[in-house]
Amino acid sequence: MYHTLILVGNVGRDPEMRYTPSGQPVTSFSVATNRQYTANSGETVKETIWFRVTTWGKTAEVCNQYVKKGSKVLVEGRLTPDANTGGPRVWTAQDGTPRASFEVTASTVRFLSSRGDGDGPGTGGEMGGGSFVGAPEEDIPF
Repeated sequence: MYHTLILVGNVGRDPEMRYTPSGQPVTSFSVATNRQYTANSGETVKETIWFRVTTWGKTAEVCNQYVKKGSKVLVEGRLTPDANTGGPRVWTAQDGTPRASFEVTASTVRFLSSRGDGDGPGTGGEMGGGSFVGAPEEDIPF
């Protein structure tokens, strides 16, 4: 069995890079996707879903360097379920409302912001012209 997820959205915060005990770079950042539709009542509904994206290796290094808050990115990867629930990570926000976070392990990250936006290495495309592949699961330090 196999699944893949493709997201196009805006980066919600600057990336955070860290290293596994074996020295493998890992970078995480959040991506918001937006959807707008008209409900049966005729009301326009705006929906935002947040994803926490994790990248590995060379992809992690490049994303840490070029991805910035507000950048537009295309992420291709797989959903990573919460170890305790098998679904999204669920928590209660400070205001008492339930929240969920969808975790994605990226295999490819494409920068969609133009150089003029100051957010990426260039207009569209992937850094280095190739796909970025993540690291094996056993290197996850958390």
